[in-house]
Amino acid sequence: MNNEKQHVYLREWHRQEELAEQMLPMIGQLYRDKNVMMSVYGRSLVNATTIDILKAHRFARMILDDELSVVETFPLLEAICSLDLAPARIDLGRLTVRYLEHEGKVAVEEFVKQELATVNTGRQAILDEPQDVVLYGFGRIGRLLARILIEKAGSGEKLRLRAAVVRKGSEDDLLKRASLLRRDSVHGPFNGIITIDEEENAIIANGNMIRIIYSDSPETVDYTQYGIRNAIVVDNTGKWRDREGLSRHLKANGVSQVLLTAPGKGDIPNIVAGINNNLVQPEEKIYSAASCTTNAIVPVLKALHDRFGVVSGHVETCHSYTNDQNLIDNYHKADRRGRSAPLNMVITETGAAKAVAKVLPELAGKLSGNAIRVPTPNVSLAILNLELDKATDKATLNSYLRSISLDSPLQNQVDYTNSPDVVSSDYVGSRHACIVDSLATIVEGNRCVLYVWYDNEFGYSCQVVRLVQDMAGLEWPTLPQ
Repeated sequence: MNNEKQHVYLREWHRQEELAEQMLPMIGQLYRDKNVMMSVYGRSLVNATTIDILKAHRFARMILDDELSVVETFPLLEAICSLDLAPARIDLGRLTVRYLEHEGKVAVEEFVKQELATVNTGRQAILDEPQDVVLYGFGRIGRLLARILIEKAGSGEKLRLRAAVVRKGSEDDLLKRASLLRRDSVHGPFNGIITIDEEENAIIANGNMIRIIYSDSPETVDYTQYGIRNAIVVDNTGKWRDREGLSRHLKANGVSQVLLTAPGKGDIPNIVAGINNNLVQPEEKIYSAASCTTNAIVPVLKALHDRFGVVSGHVETCHSYTNDQNLIDNYHKADRRGRSAPLNMVITETGAAKAVAKVLPELAGKLSGNAIRVPTPNVSLAILNLELDKATDKATLNSYLRSISLDSPLQNQVDYTNSPDVVSSDYVGSRHACIVDSLATIVEGNRCVLYVWYDNEFGYSCQVVRLVQDMAGLEWPTLPQ
């Protein structure tokens, strides 16, 4: 009997694996040719592997309390491929569940045609012309932004990464820049092929030509000589954080907007993607994507405040060390940061609690904050100790945050885990702004303590790209509604 079970399990696995393999080119063609992005309950299938597809289906059990199989979704994907679609985001999981509720009363092809009628209008360009993007700086965040933008390039009709501006380091600068993009000690190898074009001084990554432009100041670059026009410049150096400094980018030929990957000072709009995107307006040319910690805590605070009300609280972050710290003890202008980052926990300051007020004005003056730099290279933990306006319990609060992560406008920002064994390294590469660790939640009446993980490099970079898409006017209808 046990041997028979073994064969049954293996046969079923092979069946699902084969269907997932057949889905790969279909998903890829929809994305490249029609700008149609497929997902399963928010888990993207674009550029996925066979195993990624199967895991996305497995994830659906958190919502459905039942398994969702590629056996069920495959016929609907085939029907989708037969349509002449305009750009859209299509949730294959939701579509399949809705179809199964009809219990075979309507043919798959007819059902899909009805559900997707609003986008079954023929292939269209999502923008009048592709949006050029330039990275000013090519460090940790810059190279991760490059990876994400290259991954999302599709047919090249949306965001096009055209260049990275740096200071020349050595005669083999181009080779070294390409090598750093190709290999990453934390995030692993680049998913694709990278070569260099020395004549153009460019990195060729999965067919995307990224010119490496050398300059010591923003205003001296003439992007138009490289065919770059109306570019969004993403300044990931952090060197200029006020309007005066960042406006220097706008003096360069070929630049239309600027985005800072650090908290902006003064009147610069600080935006957390998914929260206050309404501040992206045609008349504004300079934006800040706030900090990684602000992006991590604001979505959860927003969700809690909407449901329970946040009276006051303290935010403590255990943050991975950064390049600003020293590897070994040495002079540093800031207190404590001169001590060896890989060997010590270092108490330092964070402006994240105050920065929350710029994104959520209703929480102004209600939060304090501090930070501890810890000896890990990536993934951080925010601990939210809050007083709520309404009393609740652990099950209710966790259930609410789980629903926020699975089916809400904050689905891309908030993730949720109930695993008893997760640790920080499990979240390297997370595309969410934060992950609520539900088993660590503490609730006593109107007080709660939440533990929120976040990939302070890759997760934050995904938030930055979401904001760039908004600045570019990229909008996809999401179906089924």
